[in-house]
Amino acid sequence: MTAKTVPVDPFDLVIFGGTGDLALRKLLPGLLRRYADGQIPESARIIGVARDTQTDAEYREKVEEALTRAIGDDAALGARVPAFLAKLIYRSLDATKDEGWDEFGALLKEYQDHIRVFYLSTSPSLFVDFCTRLRDQGLHEGAARVVLEKPIGKDSASAAAINDAVGAVFAEHQIFRIDHYLGKETVQNLLALRFANILFEPLWNANRIDHVQITVAETVGLEKRAGYYDTSGALRDMVQNHLLQLLCMVAMEPPAAMQADAVRDEKLKVLRSLKPITREEINQVTVRGQYRAGASGGVAVPGYLDELGRNDSRTETYVAIKAEVDNWRWAGVPFYLRTGKRLAERVSEIVVSFRHVPHMIFDESAGPALPNKLVLRLQPDEGVKLWLMIKDPGPGGLRLQHVPLDMSFAEAFGVRQPEAYERLLMDVVRGNPTLFMRRDEVEAAWAWIDPILAAWDELREAPKSYTSGSWGPSAAVALVERSGRTWNEDSN
Repeated sequence: MTAKTVPVDPFDLVIFGGTGDLALRKLLPGLLRRYADGQIPESARIIGVARDTQTDAEYREKVEEALTRAIGDDAALGARVPAFLAKLIYRSLDATKDEGWDEFGALLKEYQDHIRVFYLSTSPSLFVDFCTRLRDQGLHEGAARVVLEKPIGKDSASAAAINDAVGAVFAEHQIFRIDHYLGKETVQNLLALRFANILFEPLWNANRIDHVQITVAETVGLEKRAGYYDTSGALRDMVQNHLLQLLCMVAMEPPAAMQADAVRDEKLKVLRSLKPITREEINQVTVRGQYRAGASGGVAVPGYLDELGRNDSRTETYVAIKAEVDNWRWAGVPFYLRTGKRLAERVSEIVVSFRHVPHMIFDESAGPALPNKLVLRLQPDEGVKLWLMIKDPGPGGLRLQHVPLDMSFAEAFGVRQPEAYERLLMDVVRGNPTLFMRRDEVEAAWAWIDPILAAWDELREAPKSYTSGSWGPSAAVALVERSGRTWNEDSN
């Protein structure tokens, strides 16, 4: 079966931060693929904005280099690059200065019938300045949307301030708070698995599910993000958005329909049902870590403090949390969250571990009956595995084996799966906010995160050290093993 590509309406997409890492590595390659698939109309324009002074030709040359790296040896896609580059325009603008904004406004108004998408791939400190400039030019009205990249604030107060200021320019239905994890194929497949199949719904509760694990592990270190990361840390950078959104997709109730607010209403209920973590229990249900020197990919790598160039940072590069959703469906089911840098593998996955069978009818010679588990792999190889107990083939008695029913999306469908940003960018153009965060979701997530940050700050304990290339601090192992469970680290 071939996926159907539906073209979107003509649009102008403005990328503020158009020379940045996100634009060159993800946004522009994603737009190229959508153009090559015929989804972007010929009249569409893509406008890169940054403070650097350069011509359209110089910008296109820089983008071409980035696209060449991104597409590798894909000759068919490479053949579409020249036509795609012709759609690019560059403008030098500074959000804090007046120069060039009138000309920019005139450029956008050349096509009054185009949808306008403003992607703020910049520091959140500039979100308000850019939105104010767009309002001054009259570009915020009609079919205009603004995309906000994370992080939206550093705590509840700063998030509310950003939302208030952006909301003073754009209406809520025009604001798209992006979390690219929600655009991943497997995350959307979780909705299909749960709500398009009768098989799982009777089992999707505390009576049948023992616990849930959500892991987002990276092998990289700071890369070029030292300035940002040391003021953020893993809890703000990953848990407040990515991991909590994945938790919501697992734990939410069935929405009345696949409509944006119906889905987001159910996610909001989950966030508001998260059991608060108190200062008294912080060391029992959370673990903070910071990587030290070790090996990654067979190469020696420095520790966090070495990369940072100072030895007094208490910023965490690893977090593990035992969370609970305090409602009827999930009462007593722990949700184990973990994320970190310089870990053993690059992997993002959700593991739903079911309870043991209530009575074992086979004798000890058959071997242990391990619990069923559903594994949804988000990266690097997207797919779904359902682990079951079966009989080991052959004569000589009955022996049990734990084996997966394995579906790789690439193998099952035989087509390239669009990357998250490809799907989400087109959803912005369509005006479909289903896979984006609403303001109250962001604020509910921060309301749960804030007390954790406050407790850590009050205790002032240094993060637990772990070796680069490992799975994190030993305390994170103890976090799950205290209750007789273990982290899923099966990469097969």
